[in-house]
Amino acid sequence: MPPAAAVSPPATPPAAPAPPPATRPANVAPSPVREIPALTARPEVILLVTTGSQQALTLLATALLEPGDVVLVEDPCSLAALQAFGFAGARAVPVPTDDDGILPEALDEIAARETPTLLYVVPTFQNPTGRTLPAARRAAVAEAAARHGFWIAEDDPYGELRFEGEPVPNIAGLPAAADRTVLLGSSSKVMAPGLRLGHLRAPAGLRRACVVAKQAADLHTFTVDQAAAARYLRDGDLDAHVAGVRAAYRARRDAMLAGLPAALPEGSRWNRPEGGMFVWATLPGGRDAGALLATAIGHDVAYVPGAPFYAGTPDPASLRLSFTTHAPDEIAEGLRRLAEAFA
Repeated sequence: MPPAAAVSPPATPPAAPAPPPATRPANVAPSPVREIPALTARPEVILLVTTGSQQALTLLATALLEPGDVVLVEDPCSLAALQAFGFAGARAVPVPTDDDGILPEALDEIAARETPTLLYVVPTFQNPTGRTLPAARRAAVAEAAARHGFWIAEDDPYGELRFEGEPVPNIAGLPAAADRTVLLGSSSKVMAPGLRLGHLRAPAGLRRACVVAKQAADLHTFTVDQAAAARYLRDGDLDAHVAGVRAAYRARRDAMLAGLPAALPEGSRWNRPEGGMFVWATLPGGRDAGALLATAIGHDVAYVPGAPFYAGTPDPASLRLSFTTHAPDEIAEGLRRLAEAFA
């Protein structure tokens, strides 16, 4: 079955569309991504509820991409995103990154050469690296999209999990990107891990195409989950819950960072994320994190090798460490075992 017709970004800002159709309140839960003035101030930008943010990405790929289209991605990039684009028949082209994320100069050069349809980016506490794209680079990304005419998929499942530092505005809230950015989010990272509720915000024309793709996929997201989330949002205090999650995750991140010098071989490097769920590390001396995983499992500890996250040439020495599942004392024990595996 061919994909839905592709939608191209408008050359000029679109005229104000008709008011959105009425929607049953139980089917539209408030977005966990709050205070995005450039979006919330525009009544035409409404929410499409999805079965997790992964489905939102799949719907976007169905509505927007044709086989052979180019999708620009951070290198490294979320493995689930690479899979979604691959199933759509698109070609993922990596854009180089540094410790602050995607490099605007490289993005501009590659976009001019490749004529991409879409850029996929996780600008806040990125998966797998935990990096956060600074405000100036976000502005540069928005301007590159306007200049070269590609869409932006801004995936923001981790943005509310900030432990320190100042929040950085969403790309979707920048004027240069307002008519060409799709904002994806998830309730599972802030409300409950098993809650498969995501959301998609997009300009009206592309949103309609995603709605058609959603109808073809599963008609609607599980009503009981939506009703449970709506009830929680009505009767509970999501902000207080998220504050508790942040405090717990910060203690776990700190425990991991404190134990890494003794756990990883001398000469290893790792970052210090200001939030999110992941630490990104690189082993020294040509060590292969994938090859060493079996040894680590033999010590009853595990990590995710970094190589599968690359659309370009992989770095076999890289690995992703998640700190959200276990308490600080369990993290300390896991790192002790990891030290034995790497000895």
